[in-house]
Amino acid sequence: MSENPSTHGSIPSVTNAHPTFAHEVLGVVLSVREGALSALLWRRGLPPQRRSWALPGGIVEADETLEASIRRHLAAKVDVDQVAHLEQLETRSDPARHPEGRVIATAFLGVVAADASPSLPADTRWHRVDDLPKTAFDHGGLVNAGRVRLRAKLSYTNVAFALAPPTFTISELRALYVAALGYDVDPTNLQRVLVRREVITATTAVSRPGRSGGRPAAHFCFRSAGLVVTDPFAVLRPPGA
Repeated sequence: MSENPSTHGSIPSVTNAHPTFAHEVLGVVLSVREGALSALLWRRGLPPQRRSWALPGGIVEADETLEASIRRHLAAKVDVDQVAHLEQLETRSDPARHPEGRVIATAFLGVVAADASPSLPADTRWHRVDDLPKTAFDHGGLVNAGRVRLRAKLSYTNVAFALAPPTFTISELRALYVAALGYDVDPTNLQRVLVRREVITATTAVSRPGRSGGRPAAHFCFRSAGLVVTDPFAVLRPPGA
């Protein structure tokens, strides 16, 4: 894949009469990988900030919307069909955020289910958000902004549908919440809250008992595969908070 055109010499020129500058889109794509909330980053091959890890994205073309642009750029790094949820996150406009000229950036938050296995280019991989490598420009701050947004929405929406497989046990769902929130969650309370809000519903499937026996675990699914505000005033808090 070619380098992001906004990063090596194609920044529009600026004149006193009609100042122009680039507008790029960036994807903060999050998923739970190996039990940890992780972000999709690719390693830059050209200056500036060569070898730093960066968010996927690129310049917005004159004839496309911001969402169409981020979907186009993400397609080069991850199968867009496996991005279960995508929403605009924030816009950064600091004139000094890019060393080669002014570049406004609009970031999008994308969520990929934990069981998805999108093929990735050789220069791209998942990184734990709590242990990021050196990132280019202000991309580390955007990853943190995406994590904050996701954590907030886990409280008052059904956004966990985008993290979870089609069906799951409460134990499996709890593990996803714990990874995304960064603190423990009581599985019984989680089930009670999500069932009461009509976010999840039981399926007819059950897990087979393990070698030690015990009661088969019921499987659940999300009622909606689209974002729904379930309780606008809800706030999930760590135990004891």
